[in-house]
Amino acid sequence: MRQRDHKGEDNVRLMKSVLAITAASALVLAACGDDDEDEGGAATTAAPTETTAAPETTAAPETTASPDTTLTPPRGDADLVLWLDETRATALKPVVDQFAADNGIKAEIVEVANDQMRNAVIQAAPKGEGPDIFAGAHDWVGELVANGIVAPVELGADAANYFENAIQGLTIEGKLYGLPYATENVALFRNTTLVPNAPATFEELEQIAMQLKDAGTVDLGIASQQADGGAPYHNEALFTAAGGYIFGKDANGGWNPEDVGIDSAGGLAASAKFQEWFSKGILSIDTSYDVMIEKFATGKAPFMIVGPWAIPGIEEKAPDLQYTIEVIPPLAGNPAKPFLGVQGFYQSAFAKNAGIAATFLTDYINTPEVMKALYEAQPRSPAYVSVFDEVKSDPIIQGFGSAAVDAEALPNIPEMSAVWSPMQNGYTAVSAAGDAAGAESAFKATAEEIRAAIAAG
Repeated sequence: MRQRDHKGEDNVRLMKSVLAITAASALVLAACGDDDEDEGGAATTAAPTETTAAPETTAAPETTASPDTTLTPPRGDADLVLWLDETRATALKPVVDQFAADNGIKAEIVEVANDQMRNAVIQAAPKGEGPDIFAGAHDWVGELVANGIVAPVELGADAANYFENAIQGLTIEGKLYGLPYATENVALFRNTTLVPNAPATFEELEQIAMQLKDAGTVDLGIASQQADGGAPYHNEALFTAAGGYIFGKDANGGWNPEDVGIDSAGGLAASAKFQEWFSKGILSIDTSYDVMIEKFATGKAPFMIVGPWAIPGIEEKAPDLQYTIEVIPPLAGNPAKPFLGVQGFYQSAFAKNAGIAATFLTDYINTPEVMKALYEAQPRSPAYVSVFDEVKSDPIIQGFGSAAVDAEALPNIPEMSAVWSPMQNGYTAVSAAGDAAGAESAFKATAEEIRAAIAAG
């Protein structure tokens, strides 16, 4: 991957797009204004939403619905109703208009903020008041399937047009429950002034970081959010490279919540590695999101592990900083496997006209042209292989794409909600442990806490 050029207009445009769109996946897009309806096309109406949102400073995604505070928008009487956030609504309106005209139907887009979407659908769909199609993150799918909210999507041979890990993110018990279109994951940010050449292995990265730290050039080896719930998400790539896993797989390749791997042999080996990294100052458990950005932007950390949402903060603090984005190197020959987040379109199991909804997804959304339009509206790595190949020359997409090769979709089962808090506490305990034995004890306790939480429901 070529080095980022802060003077390049294309890169600046993309980074500003990331600033506006991917800095916080939980961003509430306030929808307001008069109805906008085109004759024979898609009407776009605004649903009631909240108007403020905290920035995403911890990347532990929700996997269960929050308390019922959602204002459910009216469905309307259209033949096809989509609930989308503002950005996706704008990108898809021409497609919806064309579909309505081609089929002689009425279609409507209702704007619903991302943080309201899941609860609104869960409340409205069983009453026949929800959308036919809506968009959201893949880690909703376990809860949506368990509650009978979404219908399977039949892609057939077209599934081969998408990256396999994106398809897997929306698959439950061998059935696909959404149409993927974009992915997100963390990667390695490298300060190319401090470290001109990419380390081939994580061991080499450690050596470089410690040399810079011992010389007083930097005070932290890797800037990575460890505080405020960020450790389980940001550490996953290194946890897997060191031999650990959260959940095993069943015979069909689905997640098995009965197989908790945090206290497996590999998980315990990983705990010892993290204890070593914390004790050496490669990582610091006190690193908040803001501290992470500050350390890397000011050259006090040569490396950073984070996703594209961090780019705006770096650009703001250090617009002239020279850095590149690349794959996290392997540890002891084992690849780093960060969590992969997948964005997709769901079809409601309560769709007013299931056949119309399915046709719209498979014949109109499932095309390279529409996937490219979605990318241009919101520059996340495309899940559609040919579209990714078309845009991968961009250094940001290329960097995150290289790190996504071995990425695995974040477990989409409801039991994942039992992992985040115990795992954060586990990393905190590992950071305070005096030796490998203490670190192993911490992860053994973490695994038992997770099992108990899953058993309790």
